[in-house]
Amino acid sequence: MPTEYDGSALGLSEAAVMMQTISESGGGMTAASSVHMNIFGLEPVVKFGTAEQKKRWLLPLIAGKERACFGVTEPNTGLDTLKLQSTARRDGDHYILSGQKIWISTAQNAQKILILVRTTPLSDVKKPSQGLSLFYTDLNRSSVDVREIPKMGRAAVDTNELFFDNWRVPATDLVGTENEGFKMIMHGMNAERILIGAEALGLGFAALRRATQYASDRRVFGRPIGMNQGLQHPMADSWMKLEAARLMISQAAKLYDDGYGDGEYANAGKYLAGEAAFEACERAVLAHGGMGYAREFHVERYLREVWIPRLAPVSREMICNYIGQRVLGLPKSY
Repeated sequence: MPTEYDGSALGLSEAAVMMQTISESGGGMTAASSVHMNIFGLEPVVKFGTAEQKKRWLLPLIAGKERACFGVTEPNTGLDTLKLQSTARRDGDHYILSGQKIWISTAQNAQKILILVRTTPLSDVKKPSQGLSLFYTDLNRSSVDVREIPKMGRAAVDTNELFFDNWRVPATDLVGTENEGFKMIMHGMNAERILIGAEALGLGFAALRRATQYASDRRVFGRPIGMNQGLQHPMADSWMKLEAARLMISQAAKLYDDGYGDGEYANAGKYLAGEAAFEACERAVLAHGGMGYAREFHVERYLREVWIPRLAPVSREMICNYIGQRVLGLPKSY
């Protein structure tokens, strides 16, 4: 195990390529999600943690001794992060956390959690983005009830609801400054969008590879079905869309590595990659005909898993809202 953290980190450009490769290997969102949080999640700690916190938290994570999960989403607020209802109040050298989180991946096995909660009531702050605080702490199962959510795909990676009340968290586990957690968590959220987009690309390319191989091998009416333009053209179209989205993801990752903090490229890249990947996976199933519905050829699993980057960590509609308002300068629509 390393004894010092030297301040270095894997650049997001390299991480995006790695996550695309993991997904494209055929593991899809399942394989990518098994390491996903531990790649992007502690970016707020890297940027805002103290030297002591980095040594205490990052070294075990890097060494594989600890695993982390990410606790932001709540059932009653969804994407309206500024209205989080989970709370933390100071009690001496601890904070007392109470509330609920949902869609928390890998919480069944994680030892740690990066969690965002409200430390100052919404009514007492000047802006909704104020009053939220970020903690990285032990996932204390005597205080936190972790319940797995049955779901459509990505079955090898658990997803959960968390319920907690009077959960005592050491004050030394506060990341950065109290009430300033939202701006810190955004560093992780933009990185997450880029990595999710890269993972979607990998899944789309894997599906396209399966489809082209099947279309070359499968013979109907005395010829490979891949000779038919009805199959060739949609697959060619998907390749072009995936490649275009890959360039957007690469640009977003480069800008992030260069310190460009706004989210338009992260959001746009995630949107384009998710859409291109979904279409590629759907076309892969159709190219297989009836066998596309069979588990034997894997493409049915790809189609189930490719819903994830269309839904999470932010919806297509909210990305369009963001681009409309922040990039095009249109009035806020929600």
